[in-house]
Amino acid sequence: MRSIQGRIGWASAATFFSAAVMAAGLSFGTAPAQAAFELPEGEKITNVPAIPRAIPQKEAYELYDPKIGKNFDLKNFWIRADLRVRPEMRNGVCFGGGSPTGGACNSPTTKATATGKSANDFYVQQMTRLGIGYDVSPDVNFYMEIIDSAVWGANTGAGGDALNHNGDNRGVNGNGGRLGVRAAYMLVRNFAGVQGLSVKAGRQYIVFGNHSLFGHFDWANTGFSHDGVMLQYSTKSFDSYLGWFRTQEGDLAQAAPVGSVAGNTVGVAGGVGQPGATSDADMLIFYNQIKSVPGFLIEPYYFMYKNATPNGVNEGQGLGTAKHSNQTRHSVGNRIEMRKGNFDAINEVTYQFGSMGDSTQPGGASLGNQKNLHISAFATRNWIGYTHYQSSWKPRLAFNFDYASGDGRANCTSATGTSGTGCKTANTFENMFPTNHIHMGYMDVQAWKNMMSPSVNFQARPTKDDHIEVWATSLNLANSQDNWYRGSQGVYVFSKNGNTKKHIGDELDVAWTHMFMDGKLAFQAAYGHLFAGSYIRENLGTSSNQDWAYVQLWMNF
Repeated sequence: MRSIQGRIGWASAATFFSAAVMAAGLSFGTAPAQAAFELPEGEKITNVPAIPRAIPQKEAYELYDPKIGKNFDLKNFWIRADLRVRPEMRNGVCFGGGSPTGGACNSPTTKATATGKSANDFYVQQMTRLGIGYDVSPDVNFYMEIIDSAVWGANTGAGGDALNHNGDNRGVNGNGGRLGVRAAYMLVRNFAGVQGLSVKAGRQYIVFGNHSLFGHFDWANTGFSHDGVMLQYSTKSFDSYLGWFRTQEGDLAQAAPVGSVAGNTVGVAGGVGQPGATSDADMLIFYNQIKSVPGFLIEPYYFMYKNATPNGVNEGQGLGTAKHSNQTRHSVGNRIEMRKGNFDAINEVTYQFGSMGDSTQPGGASLGNQKNLHISAFATRNWIGYTHYQSSWKPRLAFNFDYASGDGRANCTSATGTSGTGCKTANTFENMFPTNHIHMGYMDVQAWKNMMSPSVNFQARPTKDDHIEVWATSLNLANSQDNWYRGSQGVYVFSKNGNTKKHIGDELDVAWTHMFMDGKLAFQAAYGHLFAGSYIRENLGTSSNQDWAYVQLWMNF
């Protein structure tokens, strides 16, 4: 009862906070049309998100219709490219315990204990992207982006990387290679003669709001992109987007030469626990931007995620498993952003509902492929900031509150589940495809799921080419019986039965970015320290802290 009351209390507080911010007309965001905002004369928005700031983009990420290639004007053909090298280290990955297994520092049935030697890690990643485009006409565009994602020294065998140049011969990620396609689409503007109507078909970025649910995730060495069709209808007062995307195909392998009557890639179609012809996953997105209110951007949206993969395929981390199999999840939300004078703010509220299935219950009873769990999840994101544009450093101070619901029975299907009661709900918020690195601290130890996090952020520009940032965050669970989910959305620590601790710890981040060559080259360095809280001591049996740092050099043209 205490757990339930605590959960309701946090949710009520979050709802009240969201309502208060919305009532005050406050909001904040990442890359909407600046024409909708009211800024001091001659000023522009300088506190752009961390990811674009680390990328010296001459072609900025746009919501739908990227103006790519404006630095090249060779008739109809154009090209863009970038290259990033980033060494990264993390000490105390499991806070004094042994190395993680499958990304988690423990399991649902065991509690990790300190080994006397912290698990540390250091590696270097390199990302190279080459984009080529051709304008068939002013309204018809072709674009393809090749990406090479490499880890230094990752090839094995005699000679290692020195002799192997075509990928990882261990077959990591199932393809044994590192070269891929990040984007490949056709864009048709003013489709069928309708002014303002555009169609984009193929593999593409989906970036909405401030990356809370759909972002490019360029912090990762590969990033997100999606296969599907997006329609956009734009006017001076509003933009509307309607898209369908297939995130998983059940019976056709990648690069299959034909479609119909092809053999299933895994198992037998319709078999329990086996993907088949109907084991697909799809997303439907309906997103809107209302730009008619001066100084504000209002974005109501709806999306549906339907995963028809049978029970047992993707549920290994309990009911909070990211993109859990056998579910139909609806999300209704709204984001309001405000920029007036020196103030900026954001409020986003999302509610998720639907149903989900899981293959087992306590005692191992099989439930076949039915959807036996009810989804009712909630999240809110809130920022309010003040930028002193009148100062040469343009300092900005901002305060944040994030909340995303958890579920006290997230581990009810494991051997440690509450015997006899079974699973009834799946109320852990689904984070979808976000850029979590720009939210909730740079150490990427928390996703927007089963969390409650207030924070304070300070940014400044000592020179036109330098940007500094200091960020302090308090990391907490929304529900003590649900798990701790890291930025990649997988379980970091499984909460033990009877856990009452919610305070994960306190994170402090410092970052510096310097731009060269008129923004075509950037150097960035960052350091983060996580002070372990009572939750880590209770569930891992250790109180060691964690350090994280990186430097990166990024070139873009």
